[in-house]
Amino acid sequence: MSERHIAELADYATSDAFSDLQRLALDYATALTQTPANATDELVENLRKHLDEKQLVELTTMIAWENFRARFNRGFDVAPQGFSEGASCPIPACPS
Repeated sequence: MSERHIAELADYATSDAFSDLQRLALDYATALTQTPANATDELVENLRKHLDEKQLVELTTMIAWENFRARFNRGFDVAPQGFSEGASCPIPACPS
């Protein structure tokens, strides 16, 4: 991701920094991260217009893996290790 992508991530739905596919992928990630997961048939069909089955499986796997890591770390109160210290973090932290 470019610095612009990172800076405008919170506004990806309206930012011209993101392609249609990137917006769909971010919508999909958001939907799969909700509890319960809420990826609509329409959203998946729109992704299938851009991605083949292998690519969709890979995208879904990466979203699920990152969600697993986030929830695992949260469950064990794993604190940031400082690897991205000084880096941009434009998205507000989730409430406790």
